Amino acid sequence: METTQRLRVNEPSKEALHFRKIVWAFFEKNGRNALPWRHTFSPYHILVSEIMLQQTQVQRVIPYYWKFLKKFPTVQRLANAPLSDVLKVWQGLGYNRRAQKLHRAAEEIVGHYRGSFPKTAEQIALLPGVGLYTAHAVAAFAFNRDGVFIETNIRTAIIHHFFGDKEDVPDEQIMEVLEQVLPKGKAREWYSALMDYGASLKRSGISHNARSRTYTKQSPFTGSLREARGAILRELALGAASPARLVDLLGAPRRAQMRTALRALFAEGLVKKEGGNYALPD
Repeated sequence: METTQRLRVNEPSKEALHFRKIVWAFFEKNGRNALPWRHTFSPYHILVSEIMLQQTQVQRVIPYYWKFLKKFPTVQRLANAPLSDVLKVWQGLGYNRRAQKLHRAAEEIVGHYRGSFPKTAEQIALLPGVGLYTAHAVAAFAFNRDGVFIETNIRTAIIHHFFGDKEDVPDEQIMEVLEQVLPKGKAREWYSALMDYGASLKRSGISHNARSRTYTKQSPFTGSLREARGAILRELALGAASPARLVDLLGAPRRAQMRTALRALFAEGLVKKEGGNYALPD
């Protein structure tokens, strides 16, 4: 789970200043500067990356990021595209509702803001499907706006350094630490550094998210409703299909689950009825 709050002004403690030195030193030597979204200030491109990175590993996102921006290089192109085209390009990345939300956000930027991307986290958060975490991340990385927000790597770094062996750490306390450690006016670089540092801790076997009060373990993909939904959308990317065909995609034992997935996809507007068949929406 990702969290954010409004920034308050506090003088950094000695411990906070020491932590900054550790993170900056790590970033100078080991920063993931090759990540493509680190080389743009485009709020649209950064929004695409942030939506894709939700619950998905960085290396898996990179090829989809390039593929998506090749097809939809501007927010106007995305807004004017049918949702079916967006879902087809998204195929294989998973969590297809993210594509739908991104499409709706693009429509709002073009329709309400006349193509001019909103610049504050509060305005960005009003976009359809864009939560407070994503809004603050885009504001930081695109516009270098100070703010406080948490994602999994940030949470790991803060718990590791500031909470010892404490269990059930609430995000409110992590936020208070983040207010202390944030170097004002350097949000873009700082959050890149902090995320990279936290990711490095996790790769080394140090992950403290289970000690977070908001921690929720992700369920396995195989056999899940997510797998069923993905199978239906992959099939419909090839063309319209009958309900019987879709329900049988994963075999007889999972027909009830496939029916549930199909009903949910229809209710969410991710599929439409076309005569007696189902298809991707226009």
